[in-house]
Amino acid sequence: MSQEKVGKVSSWSQTLLVGIQHIFVANVWLDPIFVASAAGLSLSWSSNLVNAIFIVSGLVTIIQATRLVRLPIIQGPSASFDALMISSGKTGMLPTASFSILISALIVLLLSITGGLTKMIKSLTPAITGTIIFLVGISLSGFTLSEFFGGNPGDKGFASPNTLLVAGITAILVLFLSLFGKGVWKTFSFLIALAIGDALAIILGMVDLSPIGNKPLFGLPHLMPYGGFEFNLPVFLTFFIAYCSAVIEALGVYEASSSVTNTKLDENRIRNGIIGEASGSILSAFIGGFPTTAFAQNIGVMKLTGVHSRKPIIVAGGLLFVLGFVPKLGTFLSMTPAPVIGGMFLPAAATLVTSGLAILKKAPSNNINNFIIGLSIVLAISVPNYADGFPMAIRPMLSNTILIGAITAVSLHSCLIVIPGLFKKGEQFNG
Repeated sequence: MSQEKVGKVSSWSQTLLVGIQHIFVANVWLDPIFVASAAGLSLSWSSNLVNAIFIVSGLVTIIQATRLVRLPIIQGPSASFDALMISSGKTGMLPTASFSILISALIVLLLSITGGLTKMIKSLTPAITGTIIFLVGISLSGFTLSEFFGGNPGDKGFASPNTLLVAGITAILVLFLSLFGKGVWKTFSFLIALAIGDALAIILGMVDLSPIGNKPLFGLPHLMPYGGFEFNLPVFLTFFIAYCSAVIEALGVYEASSSVTNTKLDENRIRNGIIGEASGSILSAFIGGFPTTAFAQNIGVMKLTGVHSRKPIIVAGGLLFVLGFVPKLGTFLSMTPAPVIGGMFLPAAATLVTSGLAILKKAPSNNINNFIIGLSIVLAISVPNYADGFPMAIRPMLSNTILIGAITAVSLHSCLIVIPGLFKKGEQFNG
């Protein structure tokens, strides 16, 4: 069944509202604001970073949904680069960071155009893809719980009664309306939960609107805002590793989206999708942003609301693009309290976990596949806890749950299934 025949919205007003719902759930503003704050960037650079991310995310979302991967997927900044961008900002190496992003994206673009990337992806089995999607949900859950509890232990307001009240009510509303609601109640379950969660947060004094006054009404991103590009091999290698993890994450989201919409994910969709993301990352490098990739949380929204059409995604992309030129509106979106975001994300993360489990059920049940799946998940969840003890060059790779799981699953599949299979074919041929 085509994705356009399921989960339609009946009018343009509903399409607009569903698109707005996707924008709030995508939380595109979170990463650039977090990076700018943690890196201590100036107001000018901070505004430029947010503008650049919104513009690139919106533009790539529109092109992906209409021309390239043709799946209902929101594009946004990849969290794989947060730590690297913060470090680059603190050490004055943002020109090096931008150049590293540019080169990484060009390499992936070349591999996609020549078909090399799709040839590597072609051999992915349900054991591998199911593990990746499962780990996308697990990875999202870590961020989600941090938002749900209002930060980490020791932070002001962490797991306070007000925080838990707002997050809990938001999550309950999403679940109740998504599972038992009908019509507009189900379709707009996330938007309704968002409005009620925000209203409750305002009543409890958890929303501060003062930063809006410091932002200009209109703004344009600057070309190469940090100065001329600079190359540094160690920095490039760390960014390239992070870029590879972002590609793996995107593939998992493509798989999840095709599963939810019952759309065949062929080589052309995958190649076009990665080409679109790489092209967007190239543009982002030139205007001071960082790479964008497919967002997983919106897949969970579609699964719960039943709206799988690409139209709201295209509308959301258009709105994101416009927001890139209106910093005040972008800042207003960022005022959404963390507990509200966490409350909305929690059900979405859960649906991705179950989507991964559903694909894993399609893998032949035998000792080898069970070992591949089990060890990949164990290492992916456990190894990031020890990443800080390793050299900086490999720390981004070891701290990324999805990348570790993907590399482990592919490596074990090659060593335990592909290579022994080649030996058996050789023996049969010789015999």
